[in-house]
Amino acid sequence: MFWKTIAVLLIALLAWSYQALCPPTPRLCGSTGGPSVEGPRIRLRDGRHLAYMEHGFSKETANYKIILVHGFGSNKNEAHFARSALVEKLGIYLVSFDRPGYGESDPDPKRTMESIALDIEELGDRLELGPKFYIIGTSMGGQVVWGCLKYIPHRLAGVAMIAPVVNYWWPGFPAKLATEAYYEQFPQDQWALRVAHYTPSLVYWWNTQKWFPPSSVAAGRPNFTAPDLQVLAKLSAAMVNRDYSTQQGLFESLHRDMMIGFGSWNFDPMDLDNPFFDREGSVHVWQGDNDGLVPVTLQRYIAKKLPWIQYHEMPNVGHLFPHGDITATDAILNALLLVGDK
Repeated sequence: MFWKTIAVLLIALLAWSYQALCPPTPRLCGSTGGPSVEGPRIRLRDGRHLAYMEHGFSKETANYKIILVHGFGSNKNEAHFARSALVEKLGIYLVSFDRPGYGESDPDPKRTMESIALDIEELGDRLELGPKFYIIGTSMGGQVVWGCLKYIPHRLAGVAMIAPVVNYWWPGFPAKLATEAYYEQFPQDQWALRVAHYTPSLVYWWNTQKWFPPSSVAAGRPNFTAPDLQVLAKLSAAMVNRDYSTQQGLFESLHRDMMIGFGSWNFDPMDLDNPFFDREGSVHVWQGDNDGLVPVTLQRYIAKKLPWIQYHEMPNVGHLFPHGDITATDAILNALLLVGDK
């Protein structure tokens, strides 16, 4: 009887462990019991759907065509660039989209930095944006843009990265510099990033278990600095609806972002060549010097390693500066689009 009891308890422990480690099946949009599909979507090469939203001028009459890449926990509705007066003045068409697993876009269990770049290329093709288009990526979306510079540079007319998230394990960083920046993060985030990098199969468990604090960003309590809190106080009613962002499940949206963004990459951004050696386009990085999520020291180092990047450091601003300052949004658009007219 004793051994039977032990066996039953062991089986129960194994079953609990398996259930805790395995994320639930995503609730696919348009499936039985899943969220409904409200907006337009394209069907990708592998059968997945990508949801998008168009803004500004029609693509048939626009002078500039921009694809917007949203950040961690956000979605296609984060399109503050569309509110700039320059959209009307310059004739700008913008399209935002839900990255795989977010909003109404199907999850991609095989998602990589290359696959999302190819998704963006296919979005441009299906919407007939022409041989080249501009890309603006914010935060984790800015990190995605590094993949576009690597895998689809021939499709880019120009690029802007807004406070792009860095991977502390990129080999181009000096170990001492990366370590110092890493330890500036909350202790709980240090552990969450370690899990994402070294044991990605445990990311779901780590961020849903109750024994240790999970990623502060995934939990909705990131290290926002005073300038960010001021932005949030002004825009709280208009901030992103995370329920929509993660309606298909946390794992295929937030957790897979962590696994890919802080995992092992197939390339180091600091090894990239200038895609615009003919001076027909430009690459811009915009970074606040009071950003509690993305260490400015690492952004400065990248800019020094890649002198072809136009680096813009904003004083006394945090991670959310484009949301709270329309003049910053205008400056970003001006620098990106009018480089050839200066």
